[in-house]
Amino acid sequence: MSAGRPAYLYGEAPVEINAGRATARVRVSNTGDRAIQVGSHYHFFEANRALDFERAQAYGMHLDLPAGTGVRFEPGDTRDVDLVAFAGHRRLVGFSGLVDGGLNAADTRAKALRRAAELGFLGARPGSDVVGEAVGATLAFDKDAKGGDA
Repeated sequence: MSAGRPAYLYGEAPVEINAGRATARVRVSNTGDRAIQVGSHYHFFEANRALDFERAQAYGMHLDLPAGTGVRFEPGDTRDVDLVAFAGHRRLVGFSGLVDGGLNAADTRAKALRRAAELGFLGARPGSDVVGEAVGATLAFDKDAKGGDA
């Protein structure tokens, strides 16, 4: 450390994040009248109800982006986003209150889809079991990169 600043040592190879995890690509439309931001580690399935996308594809997944970043959807925007499965214990609590427990628990997915549809979350279709398109993600960090808000 120098002058109270941490020193960073960067390797030559790109840093691969989320290697080996299930991924999906979903097309998302903001049907609302306000911009919507979704953080990198928000359970995408539970994102704002005005976002229209196949929620079954997004169950148990978050944006495939580095921590602390996110995506902003302006009113009327439609774009594809890449998602990656949560790892670890796969217990989600909070967000929009659609799951509140283990993602792998019996019947949790069906209950969450049913609840999302009842609460008006666009793209929630109870009984749907869509599998996402596989995509990969490799991030290369520039040696001169500086941290900051995304």
